[in-house]
Formats: sequence, structure tokens, C-alpha cells
Amino acid sequence: MIVDLSLPLSERTPVYPGDPGVKVRPWALIERDGYYMNALKLGEHSGTHVDAPAHFIPGGKTIDEMPLEKFIGEAFVVDLRSGEGMIELEELPDSGYYGRIVLLLTGGRELSPEAALFLVAEGVKAVGTDAMSIGDENVHTILLSAEVPVFESLVNLERLLGLTFTFVAFPLKIEGGSGSPVRAVAIVE
Repeated sequence: MIVDLSLPLSERTPVYPGDPGVKVRPWALIERDGYYMNALKLGEHSGTHVDAPAHFIPGGKTIDEMPLEKFIGEAFVVDLRSGEGMIELEELPDSGYYGRIVLLLTGGRELSPEAALFLVAEGVKAVGTDAMSIGDENVHTILLSAEVPVFESLVNLERLLGLTFTFVAFPLKIEGGSGSPVRAVAIVE
């Protein structure tokens, strides 16, 4: 079974306050041009996307410089919807992170710096969230300085509770990009 974890990209796609909106405009029509194609205008962090270190780290790796292995791997979901405020260290399971991708079902909550430091220390491969942002500048800096990719605006995570699965979310190869939209999926055996 494959579970789609991505928001559709359209002019209705929510964007982080201050980011450019998504624009989809017809470029060519079959009736007029013999083929169909749209022109897109969007920010690198539109819809379901991944942040590269360069997003917050001066001189950090850009999205095209990140190893592809960072965008695929064994994953699990942690349900954090019952809490309030920042996600604190004591809300996270004690172990099981090394080399794995952890996806946070938060209901819009953000990670605390202490929780981010813990995930890095535990050797997490990547982190994802259903929220528009994993956390503040400190949280991004902690994760991205350790070259832990951050996936944001994931959907359908509740369908994966209690399961171990393969997470796949490859970015576009944007030269010098600070991030990229992704088509994130979970492959459940």
C-alpha cells in the first residue's frame, strides 16, 4: 500500500505567512497549441516540501548538494496532538531514532529546541511534520546544521500510526536551492 503524504499544489495551497503564493497558469492548450502545459510560479517551500541546510545555515548545503539517501528510509509517526504549546523533550519516545526518519503528527504544534537537540543526538536521519513549520529559527538551525532534512506540511500521517514503513520524498534538483516541493509517500509492506 502507498499512502500519499503530500498536499496538492494549486492556488489554494496554504503558504507560510510572507512566502509567495502558488500560481498555476495555462501556458499551452491542446485546442490552440496542440499540447497542454501549465506555467508555475511558487516558492521553494510551497506545499509539502523539504528544507535544506542552506535555508538557515550560511554556507550550508543546498538542496542539489544533499545526498539522495537523506530523502528515503525507514520511518515511523509519533502522535503529539494531545499536548499544547511547544513539543517538549519528555513528549518524545526515549529511543528508536538512529538512522530512521521520524514524522511528527502535531496538529500544528512546533518542536522545542531541546527536542530538536535530542533528535540530532539520537542520530535521526530526517524529521517531518504536519505543521507548516517544524519550529523557530533555533529549531531549524539545530536540525539543519546537523544536515537533518526537515519535511513540512505533510498530510495523512494519522493513517500510519503504529506502523513502520518506507518514507520517500525526493526534492527537485534546484541548483542553489534552499529547499524544494516534494511528493512524499509512505510505502507500507
